[in-house]
Amino acid sequence: MSFVTVRDIWQSYGDRSIIERVNLDVDEGEFVSIVGASGCGKSTFLRLLLAQERPTRGEIRIDGGAPAVEPNLERGVVFQRYSVFPHLTVRENLVAGIGFSTRSGYLFGNTRKQALKAADEMLSRIGLNHVADQYPASLSGGMQQRLAIGQAMAAKPRVLLLDEPFGALDPGTRLQMHEFLLELRDETNMTVFMVTHDLDEGFKLGDRVLVFDKPRWDPHDPGAYGATVTYDFDARDGGMPFQNLLEKYPTLAAN
Repeated sequence: MSFVTVRDIWQSYGDRSIIERVNLDVDEGEFVSIVGASGCGKSTFLRLLLAQERPTRGEIRIDGGAPAVEPNLERGVVFQRYSVFPHLTVRENLVAGIGFSTRSGYLFGNTRKQALKAADEMLSRIGLNHVADQYPASLSGGMQQRLAIGQAMAAKPRVLLLDEPFGALDPGTRLQMHEFLLELRDETNMTVFMVTHDLDEGFKLGDRVLVFDKPRWDPHDPGAYGATVTYDFDARDGGMPFQNLLEKYPTLAAN
C-alpha cells in the first residue's frame, strides 16, 4: 500500500480548469520533484497536498487516513517566499517549529530545554547559530529562507512540501541546504514533494521526477483544459538525463 495516494484529482477555479485526472502513488520516504512550465498547476497541486485547498473532484490520502479538510501537523510546508514569525527571535522561531509537533503547541520545563537544545543544533546545521538571538527583520532574504526551511524541518512532519524553497539562496548555501535536506530525509524517513524550475536540482534531489503539462490545448480557450502528470520516471542512480526531458518538453528550457 502506498503512503500517499492521489486519486482522480481535478481542480478548477470557476470555469478555468487547472489540474485534471492526476493519479499518483508515493511510498513513504520518497523524494518527488515536480517540474513543468509556468502556469501548469504545480503549486496548485502542492496546495492540494497540504490541504490548503480542497479538490473539485477526487481525493488525497496519507497513510490510508481520511482526506484532510485543512492543513495539519503531519504536513510541513516551505513556500517560495520565506514565512517566519517576525516577533520571535531566530532561536524561538525554531522552538515554535518544534512546538508544532506537540498536541498543545506549548513547551514547558525539561521539554522546553530539550527543544532549545534541538533548536541550537538545527541552527548550526543551517548556518544561523551566530544570529540566534536576532529577529528575522535583521536577516537577509536568503537567511530568512534558511530559517523557514529549518522551522518546517524542526517539526519533523511526515510529509514535507517545498515550493521553490532554494530560489533566494546563494549557490554555496543552496548546496549546503540540499545536503541537509537529504540528510534529514534519511534520518526521519519523511516523504518530500518539491516544486522547482531548476531541472538540475530536481534530478539531483528527487527519487522521482514528475512533469506537469497540458496534453490538450485549445488555442481559442487556453483555460479549457487543465494540466496533468504527463511523465513520471525514476531518477535514482542517475535516472534519465534531463537533456532527454528537455527534448520531450522544450517549454521547460524557458523556466
